[in-house]
Amino acid sequence: MSRKEVVLCGASAYNRKFYLNQDFRGLPDQIKNELKIMCVLFTEDIGGILQLVFDADGELVLRTSCDEGDLLYDDIGCGLKIKELQRTKGELMESLEMYYKVLYAGIEL
Repeated sequence: MSRKEVVLCGASAYNRKFYLNQDFRGLPDQIKNELKIMCVLFTEDIGGILQLVFDADGELVLRTSCDEGDLLYDDIGCGLKIKELQRTKGELMESLEMYYKVLYAGIEL
């Protein structure tokens, strides 16, 4: 059985919206709020779009993109901010990976 990527959540500086995949609406409100704050603050600081995506192996990947010609997108700050989030939110991300692997992907730990 091949697995595909699954978007957990994301935010866009362009339409100023946050998206949470409805498959994950069962997450505790505190976690959902933390994800929303993290994504929205990222796009406010850096611009563009941030998505948190579970890859085929169940690993949580932070994916960014921007519209072509977006001069306000901070490409250098993006890499630094991603590293900062991985450091400061590492425990949250590891917990989300375990949650996804066990409940959704059927990956044995």
